[in-house]
Formats: sequence, structure tokens, C-alpha cells
Amino acid sequence: MRIRIFDTTLRDGEQTPGISLSPDQKLTIAKKLDALGVDAIEAGFPVISEGEFKAVKMITSEGLSCDVCGLARANKKDIDAAADAGLNYIHAFIATSDIHLKYKLKLTRDQALEKAIEAVEYGKSRGLQVEFSAEDATRTDRDFLKKVFGEVAKAGADRIDIPDTVGYATPEYIAEITKDAIDATHLPVSLHCHNDFGLAVANALSGIRAGAQCAHVTINGIGERAGNASLEEFAMALQCLQWDQKYETGIKSELIYETSRFISKLVGVQVQPNKAIVGDNAFGHESGIHTHGVLSNPLTYEPISPELVGRKRWLQVGKHAGIHGMNAMLEEYGITPTEEQSKQILGQVKVLGDLGKQVTDVELLSIASEVLGEAGIKRIVHLTGFSVSTGIGTMPYAFVKLNIDGEDFIGTDYGVGPVDAALNAIQKITGKISEIKIKDYGLASISGGSTALCEVTVRIEDAGRNKVSAKAIGEDIVTTSVQAVIDGINRIMLKKILKEKLAKN
Repeated sequence: MRIRIFDTTLRDGEQTPGISLSPDQKLTIAKKLDALGVDAIEAGFPVISEGEFKAVKMITSEGLSCDVCGLARANKKDIDAAADAGLNYIHAFIATSDIHLKYKLKLTRDQALEKAIEAVEYGKSRGLQVEFSAEDATRTDRDFLKKVFGEVAKAGADRIDIPDTVGYATPEYIAEITKDAIDATHLPVSLHCHNDFGLAVANALSGIRAGAQCAHVTINGIGERAGNASLEEFAMALQCLQWDQKYETGIKSELIYETSRFISKLVGVQVQPNKAIVGDNAFGHESGIHTHGVLSNPLTYEPISPELVGRKRWLQVGKHAGIHGMNAMLEEYGITPTEEQSKQILGQVKVLGDLGKQVTDVELLSIASEVLGEAGIKRIVHLTGFSVSTGIGTMPYAFVKLNIDGEDFIGTDYGVGPVDAALNAIQKITGKISEIKIKDYGLASISGGSTALCEVTVRIEDAGRNKVSAKAIGEDIVTTSVQAVIDGINRIMLKKILKEKLAKN
């Protein structure tokens, strides 16, 4: 069965507190979503502002292969704005729950029903495809909800949507009212599920199992409050879990991770590390039991191949690590310790882990160097001097001194801020040595108060297209950023040197 993916990242996703997108940004995201293979994009709410109207018009003019939809309340002004923006498809809605009718709309049930019918009829008179939503459907009286759906179907609605507006439903109840909607309308039914109780994807899947043909979703599950059903979780659950029938979508799964990261960076909302499918830790392993199993057969501790969603597996050493996983990491650098050496290296790794320290690749290699006594395996880049200056009316300036494999280098540069200046100065030095570039930079706060900690993540790439990521945690943003970059440079230079050694051998 073919399931329709209706992506509302640009509309409901933008309602996430703190997100506001320009028309150009919205168009860029729309192109990414179209390339991902969504069936429909809810481009925005055209009536709310000139910028929103412009964004929707730009997207409708782009000639995307997917359907482009716009949100409209049940009134002529909203519907006209949608039509004038070039849309031929609207998502029209009116609240139907008693709490919304009494406190928000100040309408009776009959008045709300009349407005719903009029909106559908007017939308059809403007030549539009109309998907009708009964806002807060899951808290609406069940008989009244069936009546509303039945009447808008008679008025000419093309599709029906069931919004779980405050994430209040259970999978069992979603299944029941989905069947009600199908029986009352004989139209294609969509689910629009919110995640207030962490059930958005489960509820959407339950609706599909009950006969719905479409789900409204967002990339990374962004949206107001706790967010919406996550596109990546919903699509991959349909594709990979065991069902009594086969479900298909148009999603190009290998583009999921790339799309997730792109949108996360553009909207400024970081993906939580333990987020399913796209979180940093989704395909990461530290436990010795797990890494041993994954190295023997990935399916032991991974439900799907990471490559299926455009990702790669990674291993981490720490106090839970085992010899198999640690040796697999060392093997990437051409290092094959003996059994006794492996035990010594692992023992030192566990000591650091017990102290609460995250052991990076570079630190692992440093420990291995001490145990094996191989001079070539060492920390190549050392930060030996560093200062920044900034202030009102002056452009931030940074001085960086690095020792690279025994030779001192100095770099100075300006930037739009102290972090930018420091990173520019580092790149001036590394550009002379091996054309190492900082391709991506991410900053997140991981604690609050006067002693707040920040987390900096960077992605480094060299001229040979070798790529590594590195992370540092600290109190000072500038210093932590420099530490993360230096760690990343060490990783990539070690990889390069050891690859060259292996090639010679």
C-alpha cells in the first residue's frame, strides 16, 4: 500500500518557538524536501504576513514535483490569499472540540459546522483541492466529529485530516476515529499527530493501520510544544518494521540524514543525541558487549543498516568498552596491538572513563603510542599559544600558535566574532600545511546558570576529502571551539599519516 507523506516542516515546523524563516530559506528547504521524495509540502500560511505570502508564491512557482499546499482558516480571506499565492491546494481547518468552540471561537457546534461547509464550498468554487481538518479532533465529541466530516465530504472536500492537536490521543482511539472518518466520508484520510505525550509516530502508524492513507510529518519532528510526528521515524517504521502488509512511500531513505542535518542547521534546532534514526548516537556503540556483537554481525544491535538512511556506524571507547571494539578503532589507523598490549590500552581507557572523561580517537591513539612505543603514533598538533581581543567598535582579532610535528607556526586573523577570528587564524596555519578546512561548526548549551557549559562540534575535511568530526565541552565558547578544532585536526592528520604508512607497506 502506498502511503502519502505530507510534510509540514515549513508550516507547523516553523511554529517551533524560536524558528522564523525568510522566503529564501523556505524555498531552499522546499527544494530539499522535494528531493527527499515527499508527496506534498505545506508551504505556509499565506494570509499571515507579506513574507509568508511571498514564500508560498516562490515555492509554487518553482515547479517542484510534489504537491504544494497552504494553510487556511475557514474563511474567504484566508482562502483567497492561498489562491492568490498561486496555490491550487489548501489545508482548510476549523476547531470542533467544545473547549475550542467555547473559549477560542465563541461558536456553537452548528455555527462551526456551517463555517466548515462554507469554507469547503468556497475553496472548491475557487478551483482548489481542499483537505479539511477538524482542529482538536481527538477531543471533539465523537458523534459530532463524524457529522462534521460527513457534511464537508458532501460539500466537496477532497481529503479529510484528523489532527491530534495537543497530542492527547492513544493509538487505540486514533484507530477508532480513523475508521469513523472513512465510514462517514469514503475519502482519503490523513493523520496530523502532535508529540505531547511522545505518541505522535505511534498514533500516525495506528491511523495508517486503520485505513488512513497519509500522515502529516516534519523533519526531526519539529513543531510547536513537543513537536509533530517525525518524518524519518514514520517513514522508516513503515519501510522496515514487520507488518501484515507491505507499506511503501516515495521517500529516498538514503537522503534522510543529510536532509535532517541541513534543516537542523538552517532552523537552529539541534537534534537530540538519542533521537531515533538521525540522532548522533543512533548508530553509535560503546558497550563492549554491543561492539563485539555489531562487529560480528551488525544486526545483533542495530535494527537497520545505517547506510539505509545515509549514515555510518561509529564506535566509542570508554569505561564500557571491550577489546574487540577498541581494536577495531585502532585498526582503522593501521594499529594492531598484541593481546597483552590491548589489555594495557583498555585498562587506561577505563581509568579515564571512570573519571568521567570522554576518550577521543586522538587520546586513544596517544595511549596506544605509550603502550606500543611507536613514535609515529602521537598527537601531532599542539596548541602552544592563543589569545583573542574584541570590544565595541573593534573587529575581533585572534592570535594562535601551533606546534605541528615539532615545528612552530603562528597565525593571526580577524572575524565577525572572537570564535570566527580564532578559527580563521587556525585555518591560515593549516592551509599552509595540508589544506585542512573547517566544513561545519555547531554550538549548543548543555547546562544553565553562571557556570553554564557549552558543547562545540566541528567537522574537518582535508584536500583528500578525508572527513572527521570532533567535539569539546567547556565553560568558554572560544576556548572550547579552539580545542574542538585542534582535536579534529589531530584526528585527520593522524588518519592521513597512517594511511600513507600503510600504502608504503
